[in-house]
Amino acid sequence: MRHRPAALTAALFVAAVGFAPMPSASAAETVSWAPAASASIHPGIQTYDAKGAQCTANFVYTDKSGGVYIGQAAHCTSESGELSGSGCDTPSSPLGSEVDLGNNVKGTLAYSSWLAMQKAGEKDEAVCLNNDFALVKIPQSAKGSVNPSVPIFGGPTGVNTDGLQPGETVMGIGNSGLRGGAEAPLQGFSVSDDPSGWYHLVYVLPPGVPGDSGGGFMDAEGRIVGVLVSLNSLPPGSNGLSDLGRALAYAQKHSGLKGLHLVEGTASFTG
Repeated sequence: MRHRPAALTAALFVAAVGFAPMPSASAAETVSWAPAASASIHPGIQTYDAKGAQCTANFVYTDKSGGVYIGQAAHCTSESGELSGSGCDTPSSPLGSEVDLGNNVKGTLAYSSWLAMQKAGEKDEAVCLNNDFALVKIPQSAKGSVNPSVPIFGGPTGVNTDGLQPGETVMGIGNSGLRGGAEAPLQGFSVSDDPSGWYHLVYVLPPGVPGDSGGGFMDAEGRIVGVLVSLNSLPPGSNGLSDLGRALAYAQKHSGLKGLHLVEGTASFTG
C-alpha cells in the first residue's frame, strides 16, 4: 500500500525542478507514424515487466536523436513487492530492463523517475511521493507500428501546465487485464490538487482498477495532465494522478534524452 495525505492508496499494477516543460511537437516531425486505426503500439496498450506485472501505457514521446518512447508509471518496474510511500526510496529495475509491449515487441526501460530522483538525491517530499513516470524505448524494428493518438478520444494536443480546478473534466484509457483486454474510456472530473501541484485527486467512471496504472489522462482541451498511479480508499473509489507536465519536465532535466518531448496525436481530439 502507498500512503498519501488524506488517502490510503494501492499501486495499480497486477502480476500474470523549476517547472518549465519544453513545448510539445507536431506528430509528423521525424517519424512516419502508422495509421491510428491499425497501429499496434499507441497510448493505452498493456505493458508487462520481466516478472509479468501488467500496467497501461500513457503517451508517445520522441527525442532529438529520433528515439521513440511510450510512457508508463515508474512503479510499473518496481523491484519491491510492497511499495514504500516514496519513489526516492523504493528499489526499481535498472535502465535497459525489458518491457513487453505485446505483439512480440520488447521495449527497454530508458527512463525512470524513481531512478532519476535517487541518483539526483531528491529531497523534496512532494516530488518523491508523486513523481511516478517512466519511458520505454521502442525498438527500431517496431517504430512503423506506432501511432501517438489516444484511442476513442483522439489527441493529445499538448501539455497542461495549469493544473486542475475542482470539477474540471478529465479523460483517459484503462486497459487492465481485469477488463478482459478491452480498452475502456475513463471519464470524470477533478476533485482536488495537492498544494505542490504534483498530484491530482479525481473521480472517473468506470474507476481505474489494478492494471490501469500508468495510463494517461487529458483535460477538456486534450492536453496531457496526469499518469494514473493510485486507487484510493479515501474518498472511496477515487483515483490519483501524478502530474504529467511536471513529470515530463523532470525527465527533460534528468533523463539525458536531449530534446525529449510529447508527440501530439495524428487523430483530432474529440473529447
